Amino acid sequence: MSFAPQTTVAELKQRLDSGEAPCLLDVREDWELEIARLPGIKHVRLNEIPLHLKELDAGQEIIVICKAGGRSQMAANYLLAQGFGQVRNLAGRNGCLVREIDPGMDTY
Repeated sequence: MSFAPQTTVAELKQRLDSGEAPCLLDVREDWELEIARLPGIKHVRLNEIPLHLKELDAGQEIIVICKAGGRSQMAANYLLAQGFGQVRNLAGRNGCLVREIDPGMDTY
């Protein structure tokens, strides 16, 4: 099984600031997004990824996000196994991402 490469919060922030637009796939639960949700994400809960593969562009870079990196790593690995070639897992806790991108957003 392939292991999806990592990207850091700082790397993602720099890329977003420079205008790059990878698909940000958030695999957290609905209640988690009610607390903290980044703008422009695509939300598909981890257990529903297989049902939504056709909604994802296999040719676009996808960066998978969750709270601490475990669920997103599983999703990223799964997407790689399904033939998605440009998939990365966001390393680090979601709170770090929120502080970097939108410091006013709540964390949990």
